[in-house]
Amino acid sequence: MKILFTGASSFTGFHFVNALIVAGHEVICPLRRPVEGYEGLRRERVEILERRVAVSSACGKLPTASFGSDDFLKIIQEFGPFDLLCHHAADVTNYKSPDFDAVRALENNTANLGNLLETFKSCGGKAVLLTGTVFEMDEGKGDGPLHAFSPYGLSKGLTWEIFCHFCRSARLPLGKFVIPNPFGPWEEPRFTAYLMNTWRKGETAKVQTPDYVRDNIHADLLSGAYAVFATRVAAHKGEPIKLNPSGYVETQGAFAERVAREVRARTPWKCGLDLLVQTEFPEPRIRTNIESARELVPHWNESAAWDAFVGFYTAAAA
Repeated sequence: MKILFTGASSFTGFHFVNALIVAGHEVICPLRRPVEGYEGLRRERVEILERRVAVSSACGKLPTASFGSDDFLKIIQEFGPFDLLCHHAADVTNYKSPDFDAVRALENNTANLGNLLETFKSCGGKAVLLTGTVFEMDEGKGDGPLHAFSPYGLSKGLTWEIFCHFCRSARLPLGKFVIPNPFGPWEEPRFTAYLMNTWRKGETAKVQTPDYVRDNIHADLLSGAYAVFATRVAAHKGEPIKLNPSGYVETQGAFAERVAREVRARTPWKCGLDLLVQTEFPEPRIRTNIESARELVPHWNESAAWDAFVGFYTAAAA
């Protein structure tokens, strides 16, 4: 397939594009800014993608265009027709903050959407795949009612509703890929990155919220499921469809112990853990996805995925 993909500079976007290329698809990845405008891990991911896309895409580069802009429409017109528009990009600025601007994020996530989809279809575009999160309203399973975790989750849920409306108007098939808690090489400094960086220094990691039940998943497995679902969406007809791929469903304390076991088996690190007593629960105790990702990707190599995860951090420590 020929795929137009937004959000390739993100941690999950980086892995999704790689999985799509490995599956044999041509992927064109517009970025919001030139490669040299990125920093840190994101810059490294973009530079890797630039090399891979250069040999797998007729575009031969990572073009610069914000979603919904005139330049984005020109990419559709110049390089289409596309089998699939994968809209993975989202406004995530200060996404953990209670002051996150959900209205602004919604505007950015859906900029010029009606015109964009009409242009996409008129140029031979066939289907749309939107990325969602288990932390938005009415996704996954867990403590009910399934409210949005935060203003960020609210913005993602509303983005889905707007895409449903405009894709129906344009008569374009639509799919939604719902992400739980991904981890893996090239990740942002979140939970597993904290564990690895703490253990690398020979220190004991403190788990502040060991009683939350969450759904952590290797980015390698998640991206494999994404590639499978992308093919399904491109061939789909009718009402919108969703996929909620699931990985390790367990408490955050149990997951931390799982990571420690895997890392100890591959390094000399002690991987000490201090599971603190959790007394506050500002978030739902349980929120997970609902469909086994392993069943979607039956040949996934779990051991190799852990090797790559640990290898990323041991290489950084060298």
